[in-house]
Amino acid sequence: MEPNDNNNDDKRPKFGNRQLTDDDNVFKHNAWDNVEWDENQQEAAQKKVTENSCVTLTNEQLENLEIDADKNWDKFYGIHQNRFFKDRNWLFTEFPELAPHIHENDKNESVKLNQQQLESSNDNEKLTENNKKTAENNVNNDIEYLEEKMKHLTDDLSTKSHKIFEIGCGVGNTIFPILQYNTNPNLFIYGCDFSSTAIDILKQDSNYDKSRCQVFVLDATKDDWSTPFDEQTLDVIILIFVFSSIPPEKQQHVVQQMYKYLKPGGIVLLRDYGRYDLAQLRFKKGRCLADNYYARGDGTLVYFFTQDEIKNLFLQCGFEEIQNIVDRRLQVNRGKQLKMYRVWIQAKYRKPLL
Repeated sequence: MEPNDNNNDDKRPKFGNRQLTDDDNVFKHNAWDNVEWDENQQEAAQKKVTENSCVTLTNEQLENLEIDADKNWDKFYGIHQNRFFKDRNWLFTEFPELAPHIHENDKNESVKLNQQQLESSNDNEKLTENNKKTAENNVNNDIEYLEEKMKHLTDDLSTKSHKIFEIGCGVGNTIFPILQYNTNPNLFIYGCDFSSTAIDILKQDSNYDKSRCQVFVLDATKDDWSTPFDEQTLDVIILIFVFSSIPPEKQQHVVQQMYKYLKPGGIVLLRDYGRYDLAQLRFKKGRCLADNYYARGDGTLVYFFTQDEIKNLFLQCGFEEIQNIVDRRLQVNRGKQLKMYRVWIQAKYRKPLL
């Protein structure tokens, strides 16, 4: 049973701001934010990954998995369609850049995770001074960036076009909320996916508005992109749990392509799987393709990132870092009294202004 909203002590905390301060309350809510790991938990995760990281597939099997990647994603969407996904209620909390208006409270929400990570690092003497400085810089960069966006927001909404492009849009679970809540009359959203089945499902949805969005099939790992927009014309590029499905050796190319199509000052918003996430720890032996890169049972592929890997991929292509944080979340099954630790990377990178 959910807590009584009329009781101030039990009132459900705002999403993204639910801190577990008393272990006795762990099963009071379905999820807790920014849960720190102790040494034993970190060591156990490393041991589990070492155990499941032995590559047993033949070269032919590895090659076939990448060759059949589009077919496997088509099968995935053909089976699940839009029944598999939940609404992304966190989308505008974590990425206020996608919301119709940016207010002061939105700015505070956007830097929330960086600030909490900084506070945690101050309480943890084992973290290096470099980590603390990184957290401080992320907070300052996020504030400066959003203040700049707030200053120019009125002009942007009234006179300038605003183009958003989602790579790996699936069946529209990010595109449709943006269309619903972003009232900017000059907004236009593009979306692409590896799976033609996903694109077909998205286009058949009643929320698909051709006057405000366009979706198409694209393999982002290809050398050249065929897109309905020109280079240096995009304001925002979104990747939500998509970058991890790109083979590690092709990730740098995708970042280079994003840089090419963004306007100066344009940004990339990324959220994806972090190293030692529950999904990685659950893999059995025989599913590993390379270090931290796995094939799921349905043939779809997934990589698990560190902050430094994301940072290096983007900085080497000329991007400026706005945000790069680890979001450690504890999800619980209150019925079965189970704890599930999730680790996600959230990052924002900007193409420098000319």
